Amino acid sequence: MSFRLNPLAVVLLVVAACAGIVVGLSYLRDRRTATPADLLEYLPPEQAVVLGVDLAALRSNGILEALGGSKMEREPEYVSFVAGTGFDYQQDLDYAVAWIGNGTTLMLLRGRFDWGKLRDYAAAQGGVCRNSFCRMEGSTPDRSVSFFPLRRDVMALGVGPDDWAASRLLARKSSAREHGVPARPLWVLLPSAVLREREDLPTGTRLFARTMADAEQVSLALALSNGGAVIELDATCPSAGQASALSDQLSGLTSLLKGMIAREHQAPNPRDLSGVLAAGVFNRVDRRVLGRWPVGREFLEGILRDPQ
Repeated sequence: MSFRLNPLAVVLLVVAACAGIVVGLSYLRDRRTATPADLLEYLPPEQAVVLGVDLAALRSNGILEALGGSKMEREPEYVSFVAGTGFDYQQDLDYAVAWIGNGTTLMLLRGRFDWGKLRDYAAAQGGVCRNSFCRMEGSTPDRSVSFFPLRRDVMALGVGPDDWAASRLLARKSSAREHGVPARPLWVLLPSAVLREREDLPTGTRLFARTMADAEQVSLALALSNGGAVIELDATCPSAGQASALSDQLSGLTSLLKGMIAREHQAPNPRDLSGVLAAGVFNRVDRRVLGRWPVGREFLEGILRDPQ
């Protein structure tokens, strides 16, 4: 006896199978930890400062604990946020990527979140949540805060004049960034336009920044060791000749700084910024200029604790 499936049953079986595959893939995606490279794919392609912080690595090195007396933790807004949501970056945040440009900050935060408490906190602050997407007013009228769970362990967060700025992080972007993610606990990618325009950089760094303003891309990263740390520079220039000139200029500025310190009858102090900059060394590899500035642990913890 032949057996024939009802066409409607076939359609329902196919739909059920497809739904099962989608659910399974979604489950596997959420079970796999998002890498920094994964997070970077969601950022806007427009040029802006891109910052990455591996808080889990800083926590294991004891540096995050040194931030216990930081200015942020004394802010009433932060104290209220921790009390209302149970979220504390010192314990619950493992990795953060931020895109900073045009008055807007977009962040992808990987960690452990109580999404119910976060939605309740937004409502208590006069905000609104639509499904899982929430927004609320920030500290000033042009600083609206919006967020949603990109994944179970990843928060997409936007701060800026747009009430729904976080929506720019909803999907992966097709254009890949030229540089990968530095395998360091703290790194920043700086487009040349930022280096030309920033006047609020610390005294002593502006000349170094302007010298690198013609580079295609500049990255700074922090490498940690038991005895301290090293700030690493990687600047990509349009040509090998320009890279050679940049390396010479950076070395010349370092020598000039050393001479200025010597004329004051002092030695470079590794605990302050001038001492750190005076210890820089540079070399060229084709179109890239690589640099290193040794950093003492006390200087690093002081900068991280209270940058002002």
